[in-house]
Amino acid sequence: MREVVLTESRRRPGRARFWIVTLAAVAMIALTLSLGRWQLSRAAQKEDLQARIEAQQNYPALDVTGFQAIEQVGSEMHRRVKLRGLWVPTRTVFLDNRQMHGRPGFYVLTPFALEGMEQTLMVQRGWVPRNFVDRTQLPPVETPAGLVELEARIAPPPAQLFRLGKEEGARKPDPAAAGEVSSAGDQGASRIRQNLDLSAFRAETGLPLRTELSLMQIGSPSEGLEREWPAPALGIEKHYGYAFQWFGLATLVTLLYAWFQFIAPRRRRG
Repeated sequence: MREVVLTESRRRPGRARFWIVTLAAVAMIALTLSLGRWQLSRAAQKEDLQARIEAQQNYPALDVTGFQAIEQVGSEMHRRVKLRGLWVPTRTVFLDNRQMHGRPGFYVLTPFALEGMEQTLMVQRGWVPRNFVDRTQLPPVETPAGLVELEARIAPPPAQLFRLGKEEGARKPDPAAAGEVSSAGDQGASRIRQNLDLSAFRAETGLPLRTELSLMQIGSPSEGLEREWPAPALGIEKHYGYAFQWFGLATLVTLLYAWFQFIAPRRRRG
């Protein structure tokens, strides 16, 4: 009788441990499977967004009337436009540390005044390599004078890179440095900048600039500029990779549970 009681007392902690491990394993498997499914849903959302972007790019180009009629910019993002106007070359900005095909250089941005309207748009015109001997020297870029026709895509404002301290355009650099805008009324702001905030640039220049969007000029290389713009980085592959990791972890937990709860005890008893 005493041996039976001792056996039962030994079994109870073992059973409690078995159910605790079982509940923990079930919870972990459910969590990892849920996270894996969530990553797959995020990938599906990004794929849907990519399909919408490609569809927008294939729609007929908007003229100035269609462009002005846009109520929600987000719904027409990446749509092609054909507009007529004048470049404002004295306000050209070179965004530093931008790459194309792995080469460092500048994105060249110039305001574009629409024909017959008190409205200016910031145009990301293209990319140029930088001078590694003199990092302050600006590469030659041609800007057509007079009325021109611009073919571009509607884009968000220029992407912001990580920076420390204040924006370069907000301070006054050394007047002797190359690349300064020497025209009157520029207030000494540098043409080479790390980032460009359109609202601050509008206040700085006094231009009637739209700040909720920019244009990305498309077409073959010209005027010293390359225009093989990178596709929007949606990170679809990243979500599939995370989903694989979560499902792999769920599989690992299942195998470990089966080994330590069933297979290993049977091997010890055998």
